[in-house]
Amino acid sequence: MAWLATRRCWLYFAFLLVPLLSVVVAEDGLLINGDFEAAPSNGFPNEGVGPVSVPGWNSNGMVELIESGQKQGGMILIVPEGSHAVRLGNDSEVSQDIKVEKGSTYSITFSAARTCAQLESLNVSVAPASQTIDLQTVYSVEGWDSYAWPFQAESDNAHIVFKNPGMEEDPTCGPVLDNIAVKKLFNPDKPKDNAVTNGDFEEGPWMFRNASLGVLLPTNLDEETSSLPGWTVESNRAVRYIDSNHYTVPQGKRAVELLSGKEGIISQMVETTPEKQYSLTFSLGKAGDSCQEPMAIMAFAGDQAQNIHYSPIGNMSHQTANLTFKARADKTRIAFYSVYYSTRTDDKSSLCGPVVDDVRVWGVSQAAKLWGGLGHGLLGMVLAMILVL
Repeated sequence: MAWLATRRCWLYFAFLLVPLLSVVVAEDGLLINGDFEAAPSNGFPNEGVGPVSVPGWNSNGMVELIESGQKQGGMILIVPEGSHAVRLGNDSEVSQDIKVEKGSTYSITFSAARTCAQLESLNVSVAPASQTIDLQTVYSVEGWDSYAWPFQAESDNAHIVFKNPGMEEDPTCGPVLDNIAVKKLFNPDKPKDNAVTNGDFEEGPWMFRNASLGVLLPTNLDEETSSLPGWTVESNRAVRYIDSNHYTVPQGKRAVELLSGKEGIISQMVETTPEKQYSLTFSLGKAGDSCQEPMAIMAFAGDQAQNIHYSPIGNMSHQTANLTFKARADKTRIAFYSVYYSTRTDDKSSLCGPVVDDVRVWGVSQAAKLWGGLGHGLLGMVLAMILVL
């Protein structure tokens, strides 16, 4: 009996030990030294001159640690956040390995700025996925922007690489990289009364608490692997993912601000029944970022399109819009873009636009029942008030 008790004790100990031996998956948030504020063993270099070893990262090529306020000729280098960032020279890269869950979708958020060249870009990859982000368009007057890029984990290990694919005549040129974070994404369940996935935009990429510029979503045509689950960005310019901490959001905590006119399109394929009537409803608002009016969006539902101007009632910051359409197939494309190319009135440079939120597609009979129920409720309240009086 003693050996049986001992065996049970060992089995119990092994059971407790299993979680300790399992792989620790990367948590949502900043990567190891993702803000590049950890000093190298020999300290930060003076004026960021020469390649350095960056703690927590593997480097290849001319990788420099730069400091806020650092000058290069007559130009002050931009550090997006904090005191330090890295600059990638010609054909240079930094990389880091993180543990992930195979088959899951992740989104990497990072901040980037260009230095000397107009045509600078930054390639981000987790094999076999890769995308080159064009840094030519600066969306804010700050001189830098935050971006999100998605990938699906092909294994339990993700090798994240940021590379400068350019070859400039001046080898000291190259994009600046800062504030790198990761977030595991989930595909929200579709509500019973709504054919749109993630129509409230609450599920999306990592956003830092001080992300006052929001996060840009560049072109991404893969709906299955998107930083904004359920949605694709079809155009060659980005849209902005915003939060209620820094912007005016119609409902909930997150929404999408449409930038760059027809060059900033979001879309989704929703399930429909052919020849059935549907209603596409959504909230149209302003972000509270001093965007110049007029503002309007073009909304699409299958072969139907409608130009809707932002014209809220009273002091409301948003309005509800509706587009009725007949489905022609079992899948219908819905899409939105800004009619105008707008900038902020306070700096005349930062790109901005109308906000879309709370997107729904439902059968016309469902919408009629909802509004009918609301109507009967309001009528009952009025009658009750009359009887009381």
